[in-house]
Amino acid sequence: MVDDDRVEGAAKNIGGKIKEGVGKAVGDEKLRREGQLDQVKGRAENAIGGIKDEAREQRDEIERKR
Repeated sequence: MVDDDRVEGAAKNIGGKIKEGVGKAVGDEKLRREGQLDQVKGRAENAIGGIKDEAREQRDEIERKR
């Protein structure tokens, strides 16, 4: 099972890429920067979800060995 943070982080990252692209296309520097920031937030959230997934897998492995 994939952690919700991973899904939300991926969505935020994609949304940020879109926002950055629109900002570039229309010459809106603020929108472009917001898109870049959303991408950073999305990658961080995705990484947190990955850590949670790994911890859950390790816990399950330990429980299986008992």
